[in-house]
Amino acid sequence: MSEASRLPVGISQPFACSYRPDQQEQLLIVQSKMTPEHFESLMAMGFRRSGDDVYRPHCPSCRACQPIRVPVKTFTPSRSQKRVLAKNRDLVWRAVEEVTEEQQALYMRYIRERHNDGPMYPPTQEQYQRFLQCQWLPQTYLEARLDGKLVMVAVTDVLEHSLSAVYTFFDPGLDKRSLGRCGILMQIEFAKRMGKHFLYLGYQIDQCSKMSYKTQYRPCQTLTHKGWKTLEMV
Repeated sequence: MSEASRLPVGISQPFACSYRPDQQEQLLIVQSKMTPEHFESLMAMGFRRSGDDVYRPHCPSCRACQPIRVPVKTFTPSRSQKRVLAKNRDLVWRAVEEVTEEQQALYMRYIRERHNDGPMYPPTQEQYQRFLQCQWLPQTYLEARLDGKLVMVAVTDVLEHSLSAVYTFFDPGLDKRSLGRCGILMQIEFAKRMGKHFLYLGYQIDQCSKMSYKTQYRPCQTLTHKGWKTLEMV
């Protein structure tokens, strides 16, 4: 048994689920000082980070959230994913570790125009910091620029053996570029270049259209009661 598996956890009160309105959500929340090493072990057990908090869904009557990750060394882009990459070959990428006002402004616009019917609206600077930043783990921001203008940011946690895709936001006026899909593809490439094994994508929710896209990155793995199961190419 790993050290991380012995960390104390608490359980939240039930609350309305953001993804399935007919369901109540509960979370297991780790109640211990966290380290990057602990977090990477916990991700392999289905946990996720939001700000400083590490959690895993533990809902009373629903098991729709499936932890999902991509083994980056065996990933092969599909035809449609290759078209996304080709469509965005004029973007200039860089990885930075500092938070900037430009990033925050893009985040505010993204939430206001793409998610104004959800729990993250209205966006604030405090929300940005509470949701994306973390005291015990430095963040990496994969920035994409078009003609010098910031058009996308993929917030990424870098661990010893893996990366975790925290959140991606982009210019809502560039829908035709499929920047959300492009962000995941660039994180996979970033993980390959760093010699990592996995890119964790959070939770796949088949019953929610906004969260059902992650199995498109094949081969991918979902966490079942028997361990990680590989979904091959289709």
